[in-house]
Amino acid sequence: MTSSELHPLQDGAAALRLLHDGDLDLEGRLVDASNTTLRAVLTLDGVRARCVYKPVRGERPLWDFPDGTLADREVAAYLVSEGVGWDLVPPTVLRDGPLGPGSCQLWIDEPTDADPLVGFVPADAVPPRWFPVAAARDEDGTPYALAHADDPRLARLAVLDAVINNADRKGGHVLAGPDDRLYGVDHGVSFHVEPKLRTVLWGWAGRELPPDAVEALDQLAFLLAGDLGEELAAHLTIGEIGALGGRIERLRDTGRFPLPPQDWPAMPWPPI
Repeated sequence: MTSSELHPLQDGAAALRLLHDGDLDLEGRLVDASNTTLRAVLTLDGVRARCVYKPVRGERPLWDFPDGTLADREVAAYLVSEGVGWDLVPPTVLRDGPLGPGSCQLWIDEPTDADPLVGFVPADAVPPRWFPVAAARDEDGTPYALAHADDPRLARLAVLDAVINNADRKGGHVLAGPDDRLYGVDHGVSFHVEPKLRTVLWGWAGRELPPDAVEALDQLAFLLAGDLGEELAAHLTIGEIGALGGRIERLRDTGRFPLPPQDWPAMPWPPI
């Protein structure tokens, strides 16, 4: 990459224009992803930046989500994140590419010195201000805990996941960005009309929502009845938008983080 590389937070409008209109050149495939996930370089007017391109044709069929809809759900998650004003999802658009239409999301380079916020830690040495959320053992039988930090940025992401009904919040989908920012990625299995929340961020389960989350939910409900609802209509069904509104209302009414489900796996697999 050159000195003309776009900083992810430098200019949101410029980032969206680059994602929409930039020339997209593939670099390689992320082999650990279950669906076709490609890293690419975007170039427009001398500006270059990396992105993640997920073509619709590379989506693996799922029993509980309609075929060919995961890219739209990635974009919808970004639109909701922008509506709430928390900038938790990197800029994401739906566009054509070398393998056809797909989602295109700005690549986030994690700082090499970023402290992890989610992970497995020795069961007897959970860091201060961390929540253990599940027990585990390694191949030798040594006990570990799956845990995450009591960090307000993660708490906001947990609220966003509850709103969008994210069925796959793995620890590896939480990225540290520049300027001490935090991002959530991989939202293709979100916005189902049925409750499907699966996450590693259960540390606040049942606790009161922070005041900024309550304000954000009020803002989302207002926007969903107007411009945000119209934008989401290009990516979600009427039923999915209605279910989104219902989740926002329930969270606002209870004023608490949701509890793990009893009839649905609470954790994604693998969790990291």
